[in-house]
Amino acid sequence: MLLEMKNVVKQFGGLTAVSNMSFSVEKGEIFGVIGPNGAGKTTTLKSVAGILRFDAGEIFINGKSIKADPVGCKREMAYIPDNPDMYEFLSGIKYLNFVADIYGMTKAEREERITKYADMFEITKDLAQPVSAYSHGMKQKLAIISALMHKPKLLLMDEPFVGLDPIAAHQLKGIMRELCDEGGAIFFSTHVLEVAEKLCDKVAIIKGGKLLKSGPMEQVKGDASLENVFLELCLLY
Repeated sequence: MLLEMKNVVKQFGGLTAVSNMSFSVEKGEIFGVIGPNGAGKTTTLKSVAGILRFDAGEIFINGKSIKADPVGCKREMAYIPDNPDMYEFLSGIKYLNFVADIYGMTKAEREERITKYADMFEITKDLAQPVSAYSHGMKQKLAIISALMHKPKLLLMDEPFVGLDPIAAHQLKGIMRELCDEGGAIFFSTHVLEVAEKLCDKVAIIKGGKLLKSGPMEQVKGDASLENVFLELCLLY
């Protein structure tokens, strides 16, 4: 499996943001995490990405421990935050080459992938401009391209469709499925339940840092819609 969380706990002072969280994501799966504001979605993603240290439990990325081998784990994955922070003094193309340098990509590899994804997201003509001149949507596209450059096995995304235009959102959905078809996996959060229901192979519903229900999409929602199950669980707990 590409991601395994075992009894993960993350606390901020007296607040338990993630409580005894356990689940796994297999190769080829799109796994969605849904929950109300403050449910612990972003904290969970940042813990998996190795950005936040957690207080108990263990997280494995493709069999490697994020605690014992953080750099090895980060080579296997990419993380797209909900509000990308970038070096805004760089141009788009310099930022992408900076990311490519970090992952030791060859000139041919980076040129091929930058061309492919910049054309796909229609920002090729904007790559010479400084990132500071980009709109939120353009920054989101640049962050997505930078995450895909080194062909990660596990792609982590926090609210990836926020700020994207409908064409870009459609392209991203296709990329997500393509990555999974090639043996990778997606782990992402979203507030858009219709998107989760259509895209996800598995889903987890969380609230107050606790896992309320998780499993294959059809099993979680049964004969109801995902929205109905989500509302029912969140009102119950």
